[in-house]
Amino acid sequence: MQTFRKLSANLHLYMAVPAILLFGVFFIYPLTRGIGISLTDSNGITAPHFIGIRNFIDFFHDDRARTDVRNTILFALGSAPLLNMFGLLYALLLDRKMAGKGIVRTIVYLPAVISPLIMGYIWYFILQPERGYISHVLQQVGLESWDVNWLGVSSSALVVLILVNVWQYVGMTMIIFLAGLQSIPAELYEAARIDGAGDRSSLWHITLPLLYPAIKINVVTNIIGSLSVFDIIVSLTDGGPGYATESLSIYILRMLYGNSTGYSTAVALIMFIIIIIPVFVFLKLTRKREYEL
Repeated sequence: MQTFRKLSANLHLYMAVPAILLFGVFFIYPLTRGIGISLTDSNGITAPHFIGIRNFIDFFHDDRARTDVRNTILFALGSAPLLNMFGLLYALLLDRKMAGKGIVRTIVYLPAVISPLIMGYIWYFILQPERGYISHVLQQVGLESWDVNWLGVSSSALVVLILVNVWQYVGMTMIIFLAGLQSIPAELYEAARIDGAGDRSSLWHITLPLLYPAIKINVVTNIIGSLSVFDIIVSLTDGGPGYATESLSIYILRMLYGNSTGYSTAVALIMFIIIIIPVFVFLKLTRKREYEL
């Protein structure tokens, strides 16, 4: 009987074993293996040789790599805030009582379930100069001067990529915000109205504070998704013109196909650090915020 009680007391520890094993197999082992490969001149074919941190040094001396870091960060700085801002606006609008809001929710969310490669190719044909749909509309309304190759100019290509990415994934952000909004008790808003609070005051003092868990999820996932962007760039610009829109994910793949396995693994670790730093900082800040709430 005493043995059974001990087993029952430690049951939660035993139940965590499968999760720990999966975490070790699919995260810890690949990470440690990757660190080992990044310190070699591995090309994926011949036997690798230990070269220390030379791959990391070569990365920071590569102009193309630094350009890709800049492109990746600029994309994230544009995409993540817009996704959260428009996702919240959609959620606040579609959480109200209105006719046809279910259809509107479906329309907004639908692009998120389509492959980003397919969506990128669709937008590629829409944005084609002289023969794309947008070009046709601009000609019809007398704005022929706006009919330019948006994807062929470095100053506008990255902006187009950000807007297309936001358009596709804003529905996913909206759904998470909607789930958070619907978990807020209606009694709080009724009490606020009785006390004379208006819509703006209720938004700042009730909605946003209680929506903090949803905000945290969306900010973290959008930071990770934006910094690891790959599909939408490949399908729309393939990193061009030149390397003006190439991201770190695409750079890693091309270095890997160039028989630079060790170097591409080192770049992947650098990309992991670039992603984990803003996520870690945000989680630390929100943890303090939760304590205040």
